Amino acid sequence: MSSFEDRKKSFEKKFAHDQELQFKVSARRNKYLGEWVSQMLNFNPDQQKEYIQSVIKADFAEAGDQDVFRKIKEDLKEKNVSDEDLRKKMDELNEKAKTDFN
Repeated sequence: MSSFEDRKKSFEKKFAHDQELQFKVSARRNKYLGEWVSQMLNFNPDQQKEYIQSVIKADFAEAGDQDVFRKIKEDLKEKNVSDEDLRKKMDELNEKAKTDFN
């Protein structure tokens, strides 16, 4: 019976580790997104720092990436960035964030 419990604990640890890693990757991606948008909007360093925090916080509104997408889409409405281009950038920066943790 203890080998079953050991396997169970091992799976639970792996699940917790994977969830923590996904959280870190998402937060890093959101940081990169905030930097990218800040550059497009010509923010100064203080505005950029504040904006990055607002993007990271936006991710807590709901599960998934839709909350961040909506925020950035709204913030970039004057720049005419298409949904497709924004999603591509989010994917690109997500991959970059993943490599930061490998």
